[in-house]
Amino acid sequence: MKLLFIGGTGLISSACSELAVQRGHELFLLNRSTSTKYPAPQGSTTLQADIHADTAALSALLAGQRFDAVVDFIAFTSHDIQRDLSLFRDKTDQFVFISSASAYQKPVQNYLITEETPLENPFWDYSRDKIACENLLMDEYRANGFPVTIVRPSHTYGPSQIPFIYGSWLHPWTLISRMKQGKPVIVPGDGTSLWVLTWNADFAVGFLGLLGNKDAVGEAFQITSDEVLSWNQIYLEAYQALGAEPNVIHIPSDYIARFDEHAVGSLIGDKSNSVVFDSSKIKRFVPEFHCEVKWNEGVRRSLVWFESHPEFQTIDEEAIQKWDGIIEAYSRALT
Repeated sequence: MKLLFIGGTGLISSACSELAVQRGHELFLLNRSTSTKYPAPQGSTTLQADIHADTAALSALLAGQRFDAVVDFIAFTSHDIQRDLSLFRDKTDQFVFISSASAYQKPVQNYLITEETPLENPFWDYSRDKIACENLLMDEYRANGFPVTIVRPSHTYGPSQIPFIYGSWLHPWTLISRMKQGKPVIVPGDGTSLWVLTWNADFAVGFLGLLGNKDAVGEAFQITSDEVLSWNQIYLEAYQALGAEPNVIHIPSDYIARFDEHAVGSLIGDKSNSVVFDSSKIKRFVPEFHCEVKWNEGVRRSLVWFESHPEFQTIDEEAIQKWDGIIEAYSRALT
């Protein structure tokens, strides 16, 4: 297949790009710059342009091109989707939008999440924007036959990312360093809420299986692991992988949100909720999909990657100050 990935060098998309090339697809990556953390795989072709900047230039760049599938990994708003509709309406047999499982109904009404779970998140602008994108695309599919497929990842990670419920996404080593130093680490709530973590290369298998599948047009899919863990288990495994003694402090999410406005969306609107994902739909469409990498292995792979890439062991000093302030305030409130 001839594929165009808009992005293609991020945490999730890089694994999809690698697998696409391995499977012999003709892969084009539309990027504004090269990535040092997630370089484009050998065998792919990079089209260097900023999709957010100049639609006219992009139209010229894509003139005469047609793709079996176009995937936008970096569309976040309705404006992005309107642009994509203008650019790719007659250039692809399938358009794949990367949405988010955070778009599912919050507060959670049923712990078991399926693709039919309502989309409603009053806590997080990011999720509401993804919902708006989905609605616009499905309206276009129903009205004009635009060949959309929607994919909803949940908490997906890989060698260069160690996922936690409350950390620094851009500087994940910050929390690992704190664990190694024996300093207290915040776990929101009592740590017993359930969560699902998915290794990026496992996600890629389910994802690639949808491309070129005509039956997937007009459908939405969640692609997640079947391994369900509590946050206490997730943190304990990380400590064990480090050979460090656990030192966690449980603090209610709404208390954290008093000091950190971003926690309203990422915690109350997402990770503080217990979720278990029903994977039966993606497995029907892509029978080869199953997740091989469990958290106990994935966290160790990530630690090995960071140890061999010290240039990415960056520290978020602002996050540290915020965590220390929350811990201090909460400790005072308890005395």
